[in-house]
Amino acid sequence: MDTRLPPQPSADPTPLAAATDSPPAGRRGRARSEAEILAVAEEVFATYGLHGATTAKIAERAGIPKANIHYYFSTKEALYLRVLKDILEEWLSAAAFDAHDSARPALESYIRAKLHYSRVRPQASKVWANEILNGAPLIRKHLEDRLLAWVDAKASIIQGWIDRGELAPVDPRHLLFTIWATTQHYSDFATQITILLRKEALEDADFEQAAQLLTQMVLGGLAKPL
Repeated sequence: MDTRLPPQPSADPTPLAAATDSPPAGRRGRARSEAEILAVAEEVFATYGLHGATTAKIAERAGIPKANIHYYFSTKEALYLRVLKDILEEWLSAAAFDAHDSARPALESYIRAKLHYSRVRPQASKVWANEILNGAPLIRKHLEDRLLAWVDAKASIIQGWIDRGELAPVDPRHLLFTIWATTQHYSDFATQITILLRKEALEDADFEQAAQLLTQMVLGGLAKPL
């Protein structure tokens, strides 16, 4: 059973290079500076929300002049929308299955990948949840285009598994919603979970137990034995 996660970008401990008023030159320098700004912005948006966050706060936390942020992103809203789009693309990449895959290993891999993102990038889920809870004012158009097409494609694959007898008859979209809700719970409600588990933070064993339980719930109830 292949439960490998999608490749993860390696962490770069080097401080922000754009500590002066001049952003790094060149394509690689621009990409690196954008990535560093986006990472810090994600934390600030998760903490303060769109309206409470400011580019000044993001610049201060990043250790760069505010002008550097506006060099790459014309407005706070443009930066926020880019953060949201990057979050969505990473989540969509977690579902690496296609029509040639079998239901059981594909769904287990997807569940584990989504839990992995909830662990290593919990602030992303909080930014996303805040946007959706407020009616998706900035991301709605992207949801109607990018996400809707993606869900249609993945639902078609899941329906194919159902038609082949690999899964019990269910609505493919509600299956996806259930996986999203259960896996993202471990980032959105991490504070509540740690309190109830009497822990300071969730550990490897907690995420492994969650992966086993969610896999058992989904596959035990839906997937036909191999």
